[in-house]
Amino acid sequence: MSSARVDYIAPWWTYWLHNFPHINLRFQPTDNSFQPEEENYQQSLIFLGCVAAAGLGLNLLCLAIYLSCLCCCRKDEEEESKKPNSCCVTWSAVAAGLITCVAVGVGFYGNSETNDGVYQLTYSLYNANHTLGGVDSLVTGTMGSMKSGLHQHLARLDEIFATRGDYVQTLQFMQQMADNVIKQLLGLPDWEEAKVDLASIADQTANIEYYRWLSYLLLLIVDLIICLLACLGLAKQSRWLLTTMMVFGVLTLVLSWTSLGADLATAVGTSDFCVSPDKYLLSQTKGIIGADIVHYYLYCNQTLSNPFQQPLTIFQRSLTTMQIQIQGLLQFAVPLFPTAERDLLGIQHLLNSSEASLHQLTALLDCRGLNKDYLDAMVGVCYDGVEGVLYLCLFSTLAACAFTVMLCAIPRAWRQIACRERDYDDIDEEDPFNPRARRIGSQNPNLTNMHSFCSYSSSMGSQTSLHPPAPAVSNAPMSEYMNQTALFGGNPRYENVPLIGRGSPPPSIYSQQYRNRYSPSMRATYLSMTEEQRRQFGNDFQA
Repeated sequence: MSSARVDYIAPWWTYWLHNFPHINLRFQPTDNSFQPEEENYQQSLIFLGCVAAAGLGLNLLCLAIYLSCLCCCRKDEEEESKKPNSCCVTWSAVAAGLITCVAVGVGFYGNSETNDGVYQLTYSLYNANHTLGGVDSLVTGTMGSMKSGLHQHLARLDEIFATRGDYVQTLQFMQQMADNVIKQLLGLPDWEEAKVDLASIADQTANIEYYRWLSYLLLLIVDLIICLLACLGLAKQSRWLLTTMMVFGVLTLVLSWTSLGADLATAVGTSDFCVSPDKYLLSQTKGIIGADIVHYYLYCNQTLSNPFQQPLTIFQRSLTTMQIQIQGLLQFAVPLFPTAERDLLGIQHLLNSSEASLHQLTALLDCRGLNKDYLDAMVGVCYDGVEGVLYLCLFSTLAACAFTVMLCAIPRAWRQIACRERDYDDIDEEDPFNPRARRIGSQNPNLTNMHSFCSYSSSMGSQTSLHPPAPAVSNAPMSEYMNQTALFGGNPRYENVPLIGRGSPPPSIYSQQYRNRYSPSMRATYLSMTEEQRRQFGNDFQA
């Protein structure tokens, strides 16, 4: 383990995450080495999730305090105080929408990067599993052919060559060579157990990643939909929609903090593995595969000798020696024992297939194939995978901020909408300047028509009931309107002069301070006017 790494270098963010404090649930520092089977290490990762849970609790506490203050404090309902609050709600909604859009974009990128990294890991695991399975199949097949097929041919030849002692010695020598080949094959590591572990790890990882990817995809879509519906509720001033989105916003806030804790623990644990993967792999293969073999495949440089070179060389020499002996028997023994030709050709065919298996076995046992799979897996996990998880952590943080702002803005908007509806409901139905009363009068002509009681041409004698008496009609609209204003106890107002020519009351007449000036007799006079008198009043002002 003293040789320096050449091909694999852990990225800087894995070292940054690896240096995070590792504290167990008893608030004691623990070793940051990747040891998932150790209880203290598991507690250190759970502690990171508890930190996110504490952040969620603090966030909900701040929201509860804010909502309590908003409900307890009395707001000034004057027009000057409503305008800034409306702008505050608008800008808060805009900020929440922009942050949500950025968070969703970051989340989609992080989810894709994480999925790519895990896919590369599982692909490399399946390739390594295929390589190890091929090695195991070749070793098993060669040993089976040597034990059964070669033994049967040699037994029949021993009967045929019973009268020739030199040929029998040759057969015995070939049996020794075959036993030597079997011995060398038995010296190779048993890949069956490692192969099964890789296959199971790849299958479990693929299944977990599929559900993780799908869950984050649904969470991203839900976040975007909630943000859009909240903005729609603000635009439509729908209190029930805002209330519904507020409930879903709280649930999404909880999910955001939960995903942040899970992603943070995953990123730190994976980074601990990426900083020193060799140490963990050596501990996991101890007792199954030799340390020199694991070291050979992990580093795979020219300075390391192939641990399989000696058994493969003996295997090759034994096959060559046996082929030479078979060639001699075919040349000299077949003319004397023609019945031995079939078994000798069978042995020759068996040796040729064993030599082909030897070449395939040599290629599969070479470190370059498995080392490439190992490096691809490490790049997928430590580069794409950890980077994607970090982007998912950023998404969770931005989503939590966005929904916090949204949860602060919705109650203010809800209260403003309630105040506006209450002010609208407080308008007197008999007020001649109430727009609702105007609509009723225009839709039902049988009801008494309403128009401005500034008219001074009433046939019901309404002007005689007013004190002081109405002045004479003049062609000066400005002085005429000012006189009418003074008549009803008000001061001359020049701000409403442009509305005189339209025959409609000034807009400020709808406010509460003007409605309080009209006595019951004034309202009765106005309500007693006919439609024709209202038209006559408008024509007088237009003239």
